[in-house]
Amino acid sequence: MSLQLIRPDDLRLVNGSSPCSGTVEVYRWGQWGTVAQYNWDLNDATVVCRQLGCGSPVVTPIRAHFGEGSGRVLLRDLSCNGSESALRDCGAVDFRHIDFPHKFDAGVICSDFVKLEGGADRCSGRVEVKLNHSWATLCDVDFDWQDAQVVCGELDCGDPSALHKVPHFGQGQAWFGEGSGPIWPDVFQCHGNETQLSQCAVSPWSRAACSHGQDVGVICSVGGVRLLSGGSDCEGWVEVFYNQTWWRIHKKSWSFTDSSVVCRQLGCGSAAKVRPSGAGEGDRCVTGFQCSGTEAHLGTCSSPQILTCKPRDQVFIICTNHRSLRLVGGGGECAGRLEVFHRGSWGTVCDDFWGLAEAQVTCRQLRCGTALRGQNPVPAYFGPGSGPIWLGRLGCTGSESSLWDCPSARFEQQDCGHKEDVGVVCSEHKLLRLSEGCSGHTEVYYNGSWRSLCFNHMEKTTAAVICRQLGCGDKGTVDETISRLSPEPTGNDGLKCRPHDSSPWQCPFSLWGQNTCTDTKVAKIYCSGEVYTQST
Repeated sequence: MSLQLIRPDDLRLVNGSSPCSGTVEVYRWGQWGTVAQYNWDLNDATVVCRQLGCGSPVVTPIRAHFGEGSGRVLLRDLSCNGSESALRDCGAVDFRHIDFPHKFDAGVICSDFVKLEGGADRCSGRVEVKLNHSWATLCDVDFDWQDAQVVCGELDCGDPSALHKVPHFGQGQAWFGEGSGPIWPDVFQCHGNETQLSQCAVSPWSRAACSHGQDVGVICSVGGVRLLSGGSDCEGWVEVFYNQTWWRIHKKSWSFTDSSVVCRQLGCGSAAKVRPSGAGEGDRCVTGFQCSGTEAHLGTCSSPQILTCKPRDQVFIICTNHRSLRLVGGGGECAGRLEVFHRGSWGTVCDDFWGLAEAQVTCRQLRCGTALRGQNPVPAYFGPGSGPIWLGRLGCTGSESSLWDCPSARFEQQDCGHKEDVGVVCSEHKLLRLSEGCSGHTEVYYNGSWRSLCFNHMEKTTAAVICRQLGCGDKGTVDETISRLSPEPTGNDGLKCRPHDSSPWQCPFSLWGQNTCTDTKVAKIYCSGEVYTQST
C-alpha cells in the first residue's frame, strides 16, 4: 500500500548530534518506527531535511549509522523525487507487519545552517543561510575563498573550485539566479579551517544597498564535473575538477555506470552513450573512479589518480537529456516556443533581433527541415514560458549548424519578459491533422488546442496542398460537416491555397480570432492516398 502520513509532526531524526542528524523515524499507526535503507537515496534525504527545516542533506548514511532504532521498521522503498515538501507526499511500501532487523535503518545528516541552491547539484549554487527560521542569501561583497572553503567543507563537497561574484564575471545579476526573501546582513570572516560557517566570525557591517542581483554563488570540487564541446551541457568530453585543475577522464576503468552518475549529477538524466572521443586534447588525465551507480556525485566514487594519456584515450559521453534545444506548445517537435537547456534548466529565447536566419538555424539544428518564410510567429504566439530567458540577439547568418555557432550567442539572463518569447514553425511540422488519417475532419493546432477549419467553400487546390503536407497523396476533395470537437474552440475561416503553394503554411489565411466563418460547417477532406467510400 502507498504511504499517506497524516500529521505535520510525524517525522524526526534521533541519536544524532543535532535535531538535523540521526536515524530517520516516522510516526504511523500510533507508534514511532524506523525506515529501512532499501532504495534510500539523496532524493529521500532531501525531502526529510526540507520538512524538518534543516537545509539540504550532507550525508545519507545507512546500516544504522547512528545505532539501531527501537520499535518496528515501518516503511521501506521510499520513492521521493526530491521536490516534495514533506515525506508524507512520497510513495512507500507499508512494512509494519514484517519483522525486519534494525541494522538496516536509514539515517541522514542535514546542514541546518547553510545550503547551495540553483546549481546543477547540491555542491554548486547560490549560498543561502538560516536567518530567523527562513533562508537568506549572501551578498558577494567581501565573500572570499576562505568563506567558500568552509561552505564546501560543511556540505561535504570538497574544496571550492569556483566563486561566482557579479563583478568578477561581468554579469548583471546573480550567477545562479536571484534568491528571494531576506539578505544576510553581516560579512563572514572565515579563516578557512572552520568546520561550519556558523563558527566563523561576522562583521556587523551594514549592507543596506545590497540586492539579490549580487547573491553570491559557489561551485565545490565534488560538484566540479562538466561536459565540454559536445554542443550542449549534456554531452561532451568528461572533465573533473581535481587539485585545482580541470582534468579529462581516461577510458581505463571508466564504465557506463560512472557515466550515469555524471549525467545524474549534471541534471542530464542517465547515460545514453559512452565512447572514446578520438579528438580530445592534452596529455594528462585522471582515472580510478569506481561508482556503484547509486551515487549522486562523482566525487564520492573513490579518489582519482593522474596518468599520462592520449587524445584517443579520453572519454566522451552523451546523456539522455543531451538535446539542448526544443520547441514547446505547438503540438509537435517541429513547432512551438523555442526553449534551450542551460545550467540544468530549460529557458526561453528573447525575440530581440530575431529573424528568419535564426529560425533557419533552429530548424536545421532540430532536424525539422527549414523555417517557413512568412510563418515567423509573433512573440509568445505559443504562450509565454517560465524560468530564465537564456538567449537573445544571436546575430545568425542562417548558415550555422546550431544556434551556439551564431556570432553573438551567449548564455546569460536576458533583459526581456516572457511576453517576448520566440516561437518557430519548421517545414517538417504538421500543425494540422485529418481525423481519420488521410481523410476526415480538418483540424489545426493553435495555442494549446486543436481547432476546426471552417468549410467556407474550401477549394480542391487547398485540399491537395493539405494532403501533400500529410503524405496522403497529391489530390483531395473537400466536403462540409459538423465539428467533432466539443466544445468547439473559435475556428478559422479556412485556408485559401494557390497552385504554387507547397505547404499550407504558405497559404493565405486569417489570424485566429479574426475569422469570417459564418456558420457551423467545418471542412472534411478526402485525400487520394486514402481508400474511402463517400455516402451520398
